[in-house]
Amino acid sequence: MPEANSIVAEQFDDPQQQREAATLGLWTFLATEVLFFGALFLLYAMLRHFYYSDFAAASKRTDLLYGTINSVILLTSSLSVALAVRSANLNRLKPALSGLACTILLAASFLVIKGFEYHQDIAEHLVPGPHFNSSLSLHAQIFFWLYWAMTGLHAIHVIIGMSVLSVILVLTLRRRKVAEKSTAIELAGLYWHFVDVVWLFLYPLLYLVNRHS
Repeated sequence: MPEANSIVAEQFDDPQQQREAATLGLWTFLATEVLFFGALFLLYAMLRHFYYSDFAAASKRTDLLYGTINSVILLTSSLSVALAVRSANLNRLKPALSGLACTILLAASFLVIKGFEYHQDIAEHLVPGPHFNSSLSLHAQIFFWLYWAMTGLHAIHVIIGMSVLSVILVLTLRRRKVAEKSTAIELAGLYWHFVDVVWLFLYPLLYLVNRHS
């Protein structure tokens, strides 16, 4: 639903054209992000094929409880941001603000839990390097290189998404006109769904390898 009262940049004819251009721009950006994460997932798949037993042993040292809680948090945040987008398109200020605020709080909760998990990993010497846990093989370090790289990169995306949503929330609170920010909220929500989907791939790859045995 295009914003009838939104400010239209001079290079656009109307709000609808501006909205379509912004949407195309974000989808293009997300396509590059998919390629980036896809390369990491492909590398993980190749190395897991060659060192499956080492990856399975290393995966069992990740904290399944932390990973599962964070999965639930991000799935819930997808719902809250979707409700915020829906409310913004219906020009319902309070529900939109509530949805944004809830998503931001859930994102912060995700990062706090991830921080506790990282602290535990460090305490158990699960950081690749000269002091790596001696009970694991050398190849297990490859798993943890990927674990730190992929979860760290994902955490950066969570911070970016949370920051964008926070800015939109503050601006909407100041203007008290959610319709003017409906496109921004929708695009931020789309980005946030991407962040959630990436985690839904990371969770089984890093936490569920051969857990049944």
